[in-house]
Parts: sequence; structure tokens; C-alpha cells
Amino acid sequence: MADISENLANELWDTAHALADAARAAILPHFRAHGLDAENKQAEGFDPVTVADRAAEEAMRGLLAARRPEDGILGEELGTTSGSSGLTWVLDPIDGTRGFLSGTPTWGVLIALSDETGPRLGIIDQPYTGERFCGGLGRAEWSGPLGDFALSTRRPRGLDEAILFTTFPEIGTDADRTAFTRVKDRARLTRYGMDCYAYALLAAGQIDLVVEAGLYPYDVQAPIAVIEAAGGIVTDWEGGPAHEGGRVLAAANAELHAEALALLQG
Repeated sequence: MADISENLANELWDTAHALADAARAAILPHFRAHGLDAENKQAEGFDPVTVADRAAEEAMRGLLAARRPEDGILGEELGTTSGSSGLTWVLDPIDGTRGFLSGTPTWGVLIALSDETGPRLGIIDQPYTGERFCGGLGRAEWSGPLGDFALSTRRPRGLDEAILFTTFPEIGTDADRTAFTRVKDRARLTRYGMDCYAYALLAAGQIDLVVEAGLYPYDVQAPIAVIEAAGGIVTDWEGGPAHEGGRVLAAANAELHAEALALLQG
């Protein structure tokens, strides 16, 4: 599925935006609503899911059944649906449900379209702030309350001048955290717990690095497409493809990526 025509690309982008619109409509009535509760998906620890997560994924799946029934679907909440087109929609209806429950606007809807090589397009959508970050198939753009803009990552700079975002120390193993600390100790500024919004800020040229571990494909495929379209680089901690999740390093440029990767590898 290497080649995608301009007409098909436009159709796929129209579908992706329709998915994001449907998710917004399903989620926003629940955000900061009194009495919103969550189920815990883990026997140990806390991995919450809300009625808003499920409603958003159901809305997106219903739209895909009508518009792109030949495509596969991988969703965080409702599992996998096989397809025949060679294309798969990878959906995380609310990335950052802990933030959603807390009332912070750092969660988002993640939508990616992937083939056997990885993500081809992605959207990071923040319904409450009205921001949408899009990348892939010839597009690198974002829109929000201040207008429409091109996405472009920050210019190269040393790690000692860089802004680093992460979800640590909440996730990852002890060894992961030790490796992360080597990067953190060299960075100018480190901020925590921003979920997918951190990747959006990297693509928009506001920050330089995101370092994570314990991710799933639906956590990272949309951010990969958006960041790479904006000029950044996303790999695992060995420098290989990251679209299956696990330990992820996202950087504004190849130079900074190489510096951070060397520290992660010890």
C-alpha cells in the first residue's frame, strides 16, 4: 500500500476529520461534568475508562462502517476489526483519561491511518481547546482559536537548551526511569504528565523532546505521523521504528534525537 493517490488522500483526510468531529461531539458533554466516574481496567494500578471513551470510539467506528467498511480498525477500548484494504484506522478515543478525569485540557483524541509500514496520517485533536494537529500524506498543519498554521518543529539546539516532556515517573520500569533521568539531568527544563498534548506541542515547535515508555500502538501512531510531517523524528530507544509502542523517543530534529538516544542507551 505504498502509493496513495491525491484523490484517495483527500478522501482519507475527509474521513479523518469526520472521525475527529464525531469524537468531539461524543466527548465534550462529559468533560468536567459533575459525577463523571471511571472504571479501572487494571487489577493492579489504575488504568481508567469512562463513558466518554467508549462513546467516542463507538461514534468513530460507526462512521467508518458507513464510509470505509473495507478498512481495518484497532481501537483502545473496542479491540480489532479486520479489513481488506491494507489500511487500518488506529483509534485512541481519549489519550490521557487520567487528565480527563482531573479536568485538565491535556488529553486528546488520537486518530491514525496505517499500513504495513506504519502510520501514513495522524490527527491529535483537543476538543475542549478546539485545537487540531494534522500530519501526513502531504499535510502538516494545525488549527485552533487563533487560526490556521503550518506545523514545524523547533530548530536544532543542544540538550542543555531543550525542553523535555514526559509521563515519568508514573510509567515505565526502574531501568526505564534511570535511563530517562540521564536525559532529564541534561535538559534545560522538564515537564510532566502532558499525555498526547506533549507530542502536539513538539510538532508545533514549542518543545524539543518527549520521552516515554510502556506505550501501545494507539498511543503513538497518530503522534508519529504528525511529528514526522512537521520535520521531527520518532523512534524507539534503540533507534528503530516505534509504531508498535513500547519505549518512545520523539525529537524536534535528528541532532537532538541522537544526543538523547545516546543517553537513553547509557
